[in-house]
Amino acid sequence: MGDVPIRPRRVGVAVAALTALLVSGCSEDPVRPAPTPAPAGTSAGPSASATTPGDDPAARAAALVATLSDEDLVGQVLMPYAYGDAATKVSPGSAAGNQALAGVDTPAEMIAKYRLGGLILVGFSADDPTKGNQETTNVDNPKQVHELTGGLRAAAGQLAAGPAPFLVGTDQEYGVVTRVTDGVTVLPSALAAGAAGKPALTEAAWRAAGTELAAMGINVDFAPVADVLATRSTVIGSRSFGADPQRAAAQVGGAVRGLQSAGVAATLKHFPGHGHSADDSHKDLPVLTQSEAALREGAWPPFTAGFEAGAMAVMSGHLDAQAIDPGTPATFSHKLLTDVLRGQLGFKGVVITDGMNMPPAKRWAPGEAAVRALNAGNDLILMTPNVGQAYDGLLAALRGGSLPRPRLVEAVTRVLTMKFRLAEHPAAQMSTLNAPAHRAAADALAAGAVTVLRGACGGAVRGPITVSASNGRDGTKKTLTAALTAAGVQVKPSGGTVVHLVGYGDGDGDLRADAAVTVAMDTPYVLAKAKSPTLLATYSSSRASMTALAAVLAGKARPGGRSPVAVPGLPATTCTT
Repeated sequence: MGDVPIRPRRVGVAVAALTALLVSGCSEDPVRPAPTPAPAGTSAGPSASATTPGDDPAARAAALVATLSDEDLVGQVLMPYAYGDAATKVSPGSAAGNQALAGVDTPAEMIAKYRLGGLILVGFSADDPTKGNQETTNVDNPKQVHELTGGLRAAAGQLAAGPAPFLVGTDQEYGVVTRVTDGVTVLPSALAAGAAGKPALTEAAWRAAGTELAAMGINVDFAPVADVLATRSTVIGSRSFGADPQRAAAQVGGAVRGLQSAGVAATLKHFPGHGHSADDSHKDLPVLTQSEAALREGAWPPFTAGFEAGAMAVMSGHLDAQAIDPGTPATFSHKLLTDVLRGQLGFKGVVITDGMNMPPAKRWAPGEAAVRALNAGNDLILMTPNVGQAYDGLLAALRGGSLPRPRLVEAVTRVLTMKFRLAEHPAAQMSTLNAPAHRAAADALAAGAVTVLRGACGGAVRGPITVSASNGRDGTKKTLTAALTAAGVQVKPSGGTVVHLVGYGDGDGDLRADAAVTVAMDTPYVLAKAKSPTLLATYSSSRASMTALAAVLAGKARPGGRSPVAVPGLPATTCTT
């Protein structure tokens, strides 16, 4: 590729010894699960036990790293996206997209050519603040996702790193950023969990969600969002657990424990704290003006709580923390990722970049950006805008010395250690998707979230009810209408007591003056200007949230949530006990 010679070069004995030293910290995680049989189909390559000593993931990783060529090492730190909904057969349009991205037709060919360590599955919904860098979709339904991930693993199993399970990640945050929605249990948003305020409910719900992700073949979730909502950020918004660092920290810990108990790596994002800027890193470089002390107290508690819960990964954000490394996005900051995140906060797991196809990362060419990110302290390069250029750039830098070999070996060792840890969990069967017990966990979390910010605490709304909503929310109206009907409430198209729904992106102009009840299904800030005598918040438009709302409107449930963010002129709740 280009002018880079392709010559296998084995990592020497000295580097292997260094690797063993580097990973000694990786095995100190107090919550590493007890070994269990690896799930069938995690690798189509040679048996890991035949090539690596013992059952310790770090030792196995160190042994495998010592056998890898330069090309294999470079490939293991790349986690791009690909076009197409299948591994080996894609549409002409998807093939063209893959050719532009990586010079291949299919995802399987991309894995083979660049010896990839993982792949991210992408896709977006209409209300998704991350849709700007989601250029394709790999997600249609659970069966298709399961077949896709199986095909990706079959391709990866032929690599030299094949004994370590291939990483398949996605952004399944729940709420506005949810990649797989059909046929699975959909949790309410993080902000809803923050309103419920019960980490045990969060942990149970995220355990159910993690089980379903694992069943589909997804073993890395780029969630939970550990950002504290210190500003009225629309890009973070209801993706955050709230504005209180300690309360958010408890929720993050619950989500991490739930996900990872199911064999899915949790990824805390976006360090050092995207919720401390209202700007959108999908458009420009947000600036954090807070002092380091303010970030330590106000932004980092959820991250450290996630570390204590055993989070396997952290995502570095495209954020300019001016008090620490002014002008440098955290993704490329050695001070933030190596000195602070690892040195001061003690994180030992995998650091993953935010999407490298976002504007703050595209100030450099893909190869140079990848090298800068690795040298700063990242271990995985996510969503490079050109796979070939990133791969060639890393390989040239390795051989030219601008990417120190020990730094690359360290990164690959961390990645492989995580892979072997994930392999200890047997994946659930597809039959567990949307199981009654999983829906019950989501329902309990959603029910705990419903908040009354104005009006009586509980009591039925006088029927019949007419449900209205801002434009584009017909599906949510239908969901609530069905839930109200099931709860015994008469619903009619017009002439009833108006319950008006507002959601993501809505403002004052989307409110309805004659509504008896206004319900915020995303951040509740819009309620400050609502005139309705009763104001409620669900923070989410999921089926579980609409079912919980219907129970409150029908007088069958008491709204026990508390707003996790301050709304001007309104209390956190009118329910005092």
